[in-house]
Amino acid sequence: MKIFTSTPQLILRELIPADAAGMFELDSDEAVHLYLGNNPVKTIAESSAVIEMIRQQYKDNGIGRWAVIEKETNHFVGWAGLKLIKEPVNGHVNYYDVGYRFIKRYWGKGYATECAIASLAYGFNELKADQLFAMTDAGNAASRRVLEKVGFMQNGTFYEDGILHNWFEISKDKWLLSHS
Repeated sequence: MKIFTSTPQLILRELIPADAAGMFELDSDEAVHLYLGNNPVKTIAESSAVIEMIRQQYKDNGIGRWAVIEKETNHFVGWAGLKLIKEPVNGHVNYYDVGYRFIKRYWGKGYATECAIASLAYGFNELKADQLFAMTDAGNAASRRVLEKVGFMQNGTFYEDGILHNWFEISKDKWLLSHS
């Protein structure tokens, strides 16, 4: 099992089939899906299929979302990391998207910020990206705050599936300036 990176509190590693129960707890919660189209999964089989899809992304793209494991307890707390987006979104294609999603009982612990910082470092240092992107439902103020805290700048809004989203960008140069 590959560990991609770690933070003070977390290990970010590849998702594996044994993560299915944790993924189910995460993605079956309506509160978690409030800003994700309100379509929670109904079975562990659906969660297993998502894990297999992400594992295929590792093979095809060299990157995909990572399992987030709490160091202190070794518990699965959610996923985070980078995803290569190959289909057009807001006029962009073939770009790395920074994202994160956590089981509700782990909200408010700073994990999203830690994971976003680790994702930026990985994207710029390991993937050699010149720019990274993120998006949030316009109503998701908590996610917006995380992205702004780690250096993303909002660069417009757009509609996806009839829902208003905020679009965020950060360049490698801007990130390097804040980490020098």
